[in-house]
Amino acid sequence: WLYLRREKERQQRSRRLRQLRALALGQGDFQLRDAAGRPRSKADFLGQWVLLYFGFTHCPDVCPEELEKMSRAVELLERDPALPPLQPLFVTVDPERDDEAALARYLRDFHPRLLGLTGTPEQVRAAAAAFRVYVSAGPRDADGDYVVDHSVLTFLVDPDGAFRDCYGRSRTAEELARSVRGHMDTY
Repeated sequence: WLYLRREKERQQRSRRLRQLRALALGQGDFQLRDAAGRPRSKADFLGQWVLLYFGFTHCPDVCPEELEKMSRAVELLERDPALPPLQPLFVTVDPERDDEAALARYLRDFHPRLLGLTGTPEQVRAAAAAFRVYVSAGPRDADGDYVVDHSVLTFLVDPDGAFRDCYGRSRTAEELARSVRGHMDTY
């Protein structure tokens, strides 16, 4: 009975991975720059687990909440030295305002290993499109300020660079960490 149960779970995981790969999320490469100005591509993160969030530094509430949750999940996972390291990434959807310096200032309030990425508007659009992230800049107010509407999802990418899972706003840091650990255990 236990063997059959494990076999069924293995088949379900295998089927889910095939379905995720069929979505082709995150399959494309990206060419961006980190907060230090170094060029970064998807290949730079192969061999490590990645939690990836698209947002912007002028976001009034959602992005800081999601980055805080992601930071907390990474801290929870870091408590177990047997787990492989996890690289948290933040990709801006507002390259007009989010240059390297803005990313460095903004991200210092979150996890110390959280890496910010930016680029030209075309590069950022291509990275968002690879993950099918919706992005739309709103109208400018009298001060020239604007809000960028975007998908609110955190993506998990495995060491092979394949999309494994995504997490919405309703997930807590503890749930996110538990799910990531499960994916790591079955990798």
